[in-house]
Amino acid sequence: MERLEAIGEEIRADLSARDAARDEALRRSRELVRLCATAIRAVHREEWEAARELLAQADDVAAGMVDAVAAYPDLLYAGYVQDGLKELTEAHLVLAMVTGAPLPDPTVLGVSSAVYLNGLCEAASELRRRCLDLLRRDRLEEAERLLSAMEAVYDLLMTYDFPDVVTGGLRHRVDQLRGVLERTRGDVTQALLQSRLLAALRSE
Repeated sequence: MERLEAIGEEIRADLSARDAARDEALRRSRELVRLCATAIRAVHREEWEAARELLAQADDVAAGMVDAVAAYPDLLYAGYVQDGLKELTEAHLVLAMVTGAPLPDPTVLGVSSAVYLNGLCEAASELRRRCLDLLRRDRLEEAERLLSAMEAVYDLLMTYDFPDVVTGGLRHRVDQLRGVLERTRGDVTQALLQSRLLAALRSE
């Protein structure tokens, strides 16, 4: 029992350090989610430079969040850390798909394969809002391009037949994306038919 007090103090120091790391990661995760949501709003407003600046800030916050818990794998792979990285992935991919830029890969974003796929799925769902905005502005070609991007993402994600414990619950998100895709396809198709009808009437 001579070592009991010393062992107790070592454990207390370890738990205190873990608790401090967790608090820091939580704080950064909340900031990361806020920055990513604001960046996506900037994309929808076509404020490209503002979106890029926000994502640069988000990248720094994400790096700090990961560094805070790097010594504790159980905290690194906790839900709030991985969710924050998923939001970061989604925001980067939304900007890339909307602007037609090359898609950053998981290595560039510093995320796992599962986080990347879930972020990709949510980015594709987010494109529905952009498509509807474009339809209201009669920018049908751009809406068609983004619909094609949504379809390409869905087709890819359907090929990943792995357990949810491996993919981080991807299957449920893909099911949701299918519904979003079907509604968007219907909206774009209807707008195209109306446009062609109006063009035909005007040519008479």
